[in-house]
Amino acid sequence: MFVKDTQAQTLIKILEPDQLFDPVQQQVKGQEQAGQNEQPPRDFDKSRLKFPSGESLPQCWIDPEYQLK
Repeated sequence: MFVKDTQAQTLIKILEPDQLFDPVQQQVKGQEQAGQNEQPPRDFDKSRLKFPSGESLPQCWIDPEYQLK
């Protein structure tokens, strides 16, 4: 699965999708898709991520209290 880093404007390959779907997790492990060489995995803040289309991530993925609002 790929998402976009809104600050760096690069695609991020999500290595552990369960972290992305879990609203309690604030970071997700991924690999930046920049340059010709594969980049080392690192953690990305979910608040900086969107879908490649520009659409925001669903609230149920980023807010653990989304049902209380």
